[in-house]
Order: sequence, then structure tokens, then C-alpha cells
Amino acid sequence: MHKELPPNLERLHAAEEERREKARHMIAGDARLRLHLAVTEAAMEMADITRQFDTSDEDLKVVQMLAMRTFNAFAAAFKLMLSGYHQNSALILRDVLETAFLLDLFDGNRSLIERWRLADKKALKEEFSPVKVRIALDTRDGNTLNKRYEMYEMFSILAGHPNMNSHLMMRPEKGGDAVSGPFMELTTLQAGVSEMGRLAVQVGKSLDAFLPPGWCAPSRVKFGRLRLEWFGTFYPSLVKPA
Repeated sequence: MHKELPPNLERLHAAEEERREKARHMIAGDARLRLHLAVTEAAMEMADITRQFDTSDEDLKVVQMLAMRTFNAFAAAFKLMLSGYHQNSALILRDVLETAFLLDLFDGNRSLIERWRLADKKALKEEFSPVKVRIALDTRDGNTLNKRYEMYEMFSILAGHPNMNSHLMMRPEKGGDAVSGPFMELTTLQAGVSEMGRLAVQVGKSLDAFLPPGWCAPSRVKFGRLRLEWFGTFYPSLVKPA
């Protein structure tokens, strides 16, 4: 019986750790990347305090389950990203995107939580499939720009489905050859981390809405502060003057 990992897998792990160290240096030198990751960490903390809230409310337990799902997905996506598997990281972020949309839908209409958790296969497909959730959110918000669709489509094309564009996230250099195995390149890292931050501000905001006033206030204040800083940095036109 083999007591050690195959040598090629050991070498692959060593290469992944080298990419992680390279990524850490890139992040250390980029304040915008650090802000994306700070708000991501704060959103994960929001997910964790949501999990800890003691409740017998079956609908809130659904929210807790979705919170745990986002925590694990953010952690896995970050691990893969820093290890150099950018396409695989993006695939997991698409799961976060779907979950963020669902949480947003539930926040807007709490009665939908019970309907979702009790729905049969037919109802889930007809009312709560990813496309139906996006349409419901756009209708609710009066959004005609299809931004939610564009985000989902981007993740699907680049990471979610095998297609002729799949190679774009497997190229260390634009116009270069695709590679197998991990690689680390600044532009690719920036794209992944920025999408993670964008999802984190959505997830954390929805989770905060489900928690009672005063519960774990320090974590919620921390997230709110970082969320405001994030918008002030990346979307200053959306921040109202104090």
C-alpha cells in the first residue's frame, strides 16, 4: 500500500504553493485588491454570524444554509484563485452569483422562502431557476439593462460550460497559448478578485437584512464600513454625500 502521495501530485502541490506566494506579493502591492479581499472577508464573517443565530424559524434556517454555502464557496474560490486555477475559481463564483440573486429575491419578498423550500421539481424550474430569479429581480427593480444576465453569461462562457471561449481563462498571456496546471498573472488575478469583491458586497448586504437589530453589531458595522469604502472606491457616483 502506498503511504505517500504520487510524486507528480506532490510536485503539483509545490507549484500551487509557489503561485500562492506570488499572488500574495501581487495583492500586497495593490490597494484595490486588498479592499476587494477585505470586503470579501467581512461578507464571509456576515455569513458565519448568520449561521450562529439561534432560531426555530424554518425560513431563516434556509437563509442560514445559503449563508454557509456562500462562505464555503468564497473560501474555495479564493483557495483555487491563489493556487493558480482561475477558471475553476470563476466556476465557483458563478455559484455565489446564483446564491446572491436568490438571497436578494428572498429579501425583497420573504414569503418566497417558504415557497422555495417546499417547492417540487416543477415549481423550482418554473419559478426559481436562475433565469427566472434574474427576471423576477429585474422586474422588481425596473431594470432593463440586463446587467444580471450579462454577469451570469460571463461566468458561464468563461468558466461554466465547455466552449470555444473556455481557453481565455487558461492563458497566462493574452494571445498566448493555454496551459494546463496553475499559473499566476496579475491581470487574471485582478479580474477574479474584483468579481469576488463585487459578489461579496451583494451577499453581505442581503444577509444583514435578515438579522435582527443589535445581533453581532461589530461584524455588521465592519461590513457596512467596508462596503461603503468599496463603493466609494469603485463606484463613487453611487455614494450619496454625507
